[in-house]
Amino acid sequence: MTADDLAQALRAAVLAQRFEATPDSLQGGAPLGWHPNIDLAVAVFPQGGAAPVCANVLFSREHTQGLVAHFNSTTGTVDNIAFHADVRDAAGDSYAWLPGADWSRIDFPAWFGMGPRFVAPYPASLLKTMVAVGIGRLVDQDRSDWTLPWLHGGQTRAMADWLFDMITVSSNEATSALVAHLHARGAIRREGGREVHNELHDLFATEGLPGLMLANTQPDGGWGNGAGSGVGQIQMTAWDALRLMWRLDAAAPPQPPLVSAASRAVIRRALDEQKLHHILSSESLREVPGWVPGIPSRFAHKTGFTQNYSSDAGIVHDGGLHYLIAVTTSLGMRYAPHPDASTTWKLPALGGAVHEWLKTNS
Repeated sequence: MTADDLAQALRAAVLAQRFEATPDSLQGGAPLGWHPNIDLAVAVFPQGGAAPVCANVLFSREHTQGLVAHFNSTTGTVDNIAFHADVRDAAGDSYAWLPGADWSRIDFPAWFGMGPRFVAPYPASLLKTMVAVGIGRLVDQDRSDWTLPWLHGGQTRAMADWLFDMITVSSNEATSALVAHLHARGAIRREGGREVHNELHDLFATEGLPGLMLANTQPDGGWGNGAGSGVGQIQMTAWDALRLMWRLDAAAPPQPPLVSAASRAVIRRALDEQKLHHILSSESLREVPGWVPGIPSRFAHKTGFTQNYSSDAGIVHDGGLHYLIAVTTSLGMRYAPHPDASTTWKLPALGGAVHEWLKTNS
């Protein structure tokens, strides 16, 4: 299997789902009518120590047949796509994905890169993996401790317990507690109502991870749209979300570490205990009518979803098959076929199709 083989397989898997036909509740269940934004990345680790095989494909209403990312041979970054940030209006609401939104009249801020434009969808709760790495680094620098009691929202819990709830059940309260801790320990600093220091951004720049941004969070732990952060301020590309997971996968070919082995183990235990298998995997939804299988349950990962977005990234082991996968999309709860689902069945179907192709061709 070559990188081009993998890229073309990913393109074919996305196209086969016909995402533009996804029923949209905001249109009374009518088909969406345009291709949603989907950023999909995979890295496969062949048995026997052969070099990893990696690919990243990106789709949008502007690129309905998909773009194939090119990776810089020195930095590993995507160097042929101009990523643009997502947007929200003055009320803090996402509007680029509403029916009738005219993209020719929307000023999507340039983020990084050169080439054809791709608007990066908000990563939803996948952002919590960046927070986890930030806390792990505080612990490694003796500026915090996994056993440290931390008071937030009237609750006092150890840092490891806050982190476990943030990852396994995607607790927003736990996320706010940990974001507040990053501010309290000086990892993020604001002055005069603006962010003037962000150690995570310094880290991502140093490590060649430009597709990760956690901007304009607040000292009280606020990280959503209403706090002036959220959509357009917190961004993740699938490729750099995958490379973040790579640094948390002790079984993958070594990369420069972001956290110590001890902190990596704490974060990895939480990923292994994920309770919300409902984007690329659908194991949590087996009892939902119309269930569609996705990636099998041995999937250490983090999901995210809102009304307009869903995302997923993690580590898969299935016998001798070992790979990383990440996806960010503009397909959220408004496309779910059932109140207990978080997005269209087409996303777990995509995960299952990629998994089966890799089992056959790796």
